[in-house]
Amino acid sequence: MDIAPSTHAPRPSPQVREPDPLALDPDTRPGLAIKQAEQALMREKSRLLRALGLTVPQYAAMLTLSRFPELSGAQLARHCLVTPQSMASLLATLERRSLVRRTTSAVHAKVFPVHLTEAGAALLAEADQAAVTVERRLANAFTDAELDVLRSLLARATVALTGGTAEDVRHESEL
Repeated sequence: MDIAPSTHAPRPSPQVREPDPLALDPDTRPGLAIKQAEQALMREKSRLLRALGLTVPQYAAMLTLSRFPELSGAQLARHCLVTPQSMASLLATLERRSLVRRTTSAVHAKVFPVHLTEAGAALLAEADQAAVTVERRLANAFTDAELDVLRSLLARATVALTGGTAEDVRHESEL
């Protein structure tokens, strides 16, 4: 009995997939390394800022206000990467301590621009010295060229996760 040659293409052999190294060893995941560094940075900043009666989010809000005066609470929340509700609570605390004040907007009745008070600016100057001390310790672990590479790699990670562009990352950091 003659068997006619098949007119069908041969079935491809099943691909043997190599296991994903990130699935095999969670310690190799880049997100873990980024998170560990971020937690160490925040822990050190928290430790120094606590002595001044501030939290890292309060410091971040005050620093942002020093760079961009008269932001609304919602705008400040976007800059500081927190929810508007969290920012409202944070601002209420800073306002009770007379570190910020809210004024009425000449443009919109429901918008209240936030300003640092003199006491807030003075405390921020101390707090920023503490934060720069931590940032300097971190920066001293690298050469200038390595810091440039680190910033570039972290920007690329942000782009990879957000679907944005490097220009978007630069723009966000300037806001």
